[in-house]
Amino acid sequence: MLATKLAPLAFGLVLAAAGAALAAGPSDTDAEREARWRDVAASIFKDRTIQPTETLVKVEAPKRAEDAALVPITLTMPEKDKVQAVHLVIDDNPSPYAAHFRFGPAADPSELRLRVRVNSYTNVHAVAETKDGALYEATKFVKASGGCSAPMGMSDEEAMKGMGEMRMKFAGEAQAGKPVEATLMIRHPNFSGMQMNQITRDYTPARYVNKITVDTGNRNVFVMDGDISIASNPVINFAFLPAGPVKVTATDNQGGRWEHSFTAPSASN
Repeated sequence: MLATKLAPLAFGLVLAAAGAALAAGPSDTDAEREARWRDVAASIFKDRTIQPTETLVKVEAPKRAEDAALVPITLTMPEKDKVQAVHLVIDDNPSPYAAHFRFGPAADPSELRLRVRVNSYTNVHAVAETKDGALYEATKFVKASGGCSAPMGMSDEEAMKGMGEMRMKFAGEAQAGKPVEATLMIRHPNFSGMQMNQITRDYTPARYVNKITVDTGNRNVFVMDGDISIASNPVINFAFLPAGPVKVTATDNQGGRWEHSFTAPSASN
């Protein structure tokens, strides 16, 4: 069964790109992977030029994933003041466009960490969008298989218990004018639509977090648009400049909506 019938693509991504991804395999040549990337990039960015970079964005990922359903990804942006957004694309996933982060005035976009599903041996692209609208990309090849269809290891009902609950941890002590590192955890199964219920043998309908908004005081930190490639129970590590309580709003593609506020650390006198 085509994954495109099970889980609709995010952000209006055309189905042709996903169809190309379904043909991916571990023995594909670099030329075949590059051709597929061009198709996926065209469906996301249209005719915009994407230039390679070694300074504006870097993507770190394991060469071979220990768990294809929980692959850690780190995006670093050394020239953070130039970057207004970053796009994460997993070329050969059924829905390649994994996430899009738009940074607000309270963001410190020097580093983002999250966990994703990887369905096949694939290139992972990070595309930084600068404040002048230019696009720059970095690539990492990851060996993994079956991450989008991997079962949860529990019943659907158990996986959905506490859906929308959130926690946030802060690292270190706050210093005036300095960014604070935070880890946001959201309980949500992020069903991909490709997972089979081990009891009923039916496919669990896709239900995934499609937007996360983080604000501090009246200043935005980031807005993330996501899709089925984000791992279950999303975890996002980021940095921000505290300007008051941290408010997180999350929604999913089935109309779920959750909000939670956290007390941000403040600099000691």
